Amino acid sequence: MEKVSLTDVAMGTVVNFTAYPGNGMSRQEAEVRLKDALKLVRELEENRLSRKLETSELYQINQNAGNAQGSTISKELSELLDACGKMRVDSEGAFDVSIGALTVLWKMDERAAGEESGDLPSEEELREALSHCGSSKIRLQEDHIFLEEGVKLELGSVGKGAALDEIAAFLEGKELAGTFSLGGSILTYGEKPDGTAWKVGVTDPLQPDQILGTLSLKGQWCVSTSGDYERYFLRDGVRYHHLLDPASGYPARSGVHSVTILCKSGFLSDALSTACFVLGKEKGMELAKKYEAEVLFVDEDGGISMSDGLKSIFSVANERKP
Repeated sequence: MEKVSLTDVAMGTVVNFTAYPGNGMSRQEAEVRLKDALKLVRELEENRLSRKLETSELYQINQNAGNAQGSTISKELSELLDACGKMRVDSEGAFDVSIGALTVLWKMDERAAGEESGDLPSEEELREALSHCGSSKIRLQEDHIFLEEGVKLELGSVGKGAALDEIAAFLEGKELAGTFSLGGSILTYGEKPDGTAWKVGVTDPLQPDQILGTLSLKGQWCVSTSGDYERYFLRDGVRYHHLLDPASGYPARSGVHSVTILCKSGFLSDALSTACFVLGKEKGMELAKKYEAEVLFVDEDGGISMSDGLKSIFSVANERKP
């Protein structure tokens, strides 16, 4: 059966879905299902996870920070925030979704797009933003959430991964196998008709227009990459990227250029790639192992380090050697 594809934009990134229909499914039916999967991603962003869209639950919760009555919260978002809280503890604070005040201060999207050229945040501004970050300023209670005044939640570090999990749930029983890419987060689902492995390329952070290597995967997997080449701006020869360190308030400097995570969960792959980037190679390797995830680091010199489980399924391009 000929494959079907869909390319579009959602969650601020390029979406690429490629799938093979099964069991007599028509091409038209397969195309409809890909569009339904894209619709699901957009609804997740617009209705629940976006910090910027007024239609989203997260936006309304942030707007209500400081209200003594708190905000009602859906079971789905509450469970996601619970999982984020556990990751924060396990990563010793390297992963933290309460850093929205820092995200707003850095204006990274605007700076990376060349739409903002003002001064860098001052030390005083960073201290003020950091005073509005931290798990102690968030309280979940049954179907309510309470944020201290000035606190903003930011779920950009897990949104695409959460969307992959939604897509995987949607695909159950749909007789559709394929790869579903949301920027740096990718889901492989089902088996290729010819029985070969899915090929997932990992970007070379030193040459982002090239592939560092390829993962060969069979069945359902989630792959997420976080790197300093994705969203950044240069100032006086220094690269400032979007992966902020909750401890310092600055873009993380952990000795790595990118981290790729392979595991069964979209949420975990996305959250771990961010946490491991901030932690760096040694602690990041330990955290990935705790979650039984495979991990690949590219360090500042372009060297490659990976967990044992990747060594048989990752092929390095251009004769590079880990």
